[in-house]
Amino acid sequence: MSSSAHDLRRRLRGEDQPGYVRLPGFAAPETGRRMLDDVIALARQAAAGRDVTPSLVTLEMQAGFGGTNPEDRVSKIFRLHRRPAFLDFLGWPRVVELVGAALGGDVDCFLSQFIFKNPGAWGQPWHQDSYYFPFQPRRPIIGLWLAITEATLENGCLHVLPGSQVEPVHTHVRDRRPDANHGYVEIVDHDMGASVPCLLDPGDLLVFDSHLMHRSTDNTSSGMRAAMVWHFATAGSIDPGSRDAQGRWRPSPVNDWMPYLRGGKTVL
Repeated sequence: MSSSAHDLRRRLRGEDQPGYVRLPGFAAPETGRRMLDDVIALARQAAAGRDVTPSLVTLEMQAGFGGTNPEDRVSKIFRLHRRPAFLDFLGWPRVVELVGAALGGDVDCFLSQFIFKNPGAWGQPWHQDSYYFPFQPRRPIIGLWLAITEATLENGCLHVLPGSQVEPVHTHVRDRRPDANHGYVEIVDHDMGASVPCLLDPGDLLVFDSHLMHRSTDNTSSGMRAAMVWHFATAGSIDPGSRDAQGRWRPSPVNDWMPYLRGGKTVL
């Protein structure tokens, strides 16, 4: 393992390490605008009743949440990593090197989501991504978070709890706010007093371990805060799916396992 790869793994998963790495200016803002244009078109197609599968558009569940355009009501759009605007990014040598350094030579991309945080949208409570990923093996799993717009305190940036990636997955309870978005859960058994905000500029990249505790806050600004996230796991991981309302395991409606690296090289 190269020294740079060892250092990245240490910073993501090591004791007394933050569990995340911020890479300023990783992509040009134009890269994010291309992605934003693509998901806006998807949102409008879905609103017009057109089939946008395999992508999945989800809306804000807050009572009375509205807007002028279809994308103004969108919360997240999943299953995007096979679309050119997002697949091209995964083919960048810098991305290949980064993911390979974090996870090794055989990796799958299993989840992608474009996050709209429109004005007035609530934040997502404190959680660990691995709560949603009950795979075998459970680790390692990482996320790449690309800032499409500026992320500020006012528009609902991420907050992270440095060092929490060394802890097991905590108990999560259903988001207690009425009309919370589907799937929102929260950690209520941990002191988050040492958390820090992640203020990002368009094109900044945040790499984080799936056990890192994090949240986003409400967007109290007049503009959208947008981000694109990809999640990666070791190739061959077993995905049991997710539990439905009756507690039965079903295939995940948002995961889409795609081979990404084999022997450290892309197989896209």
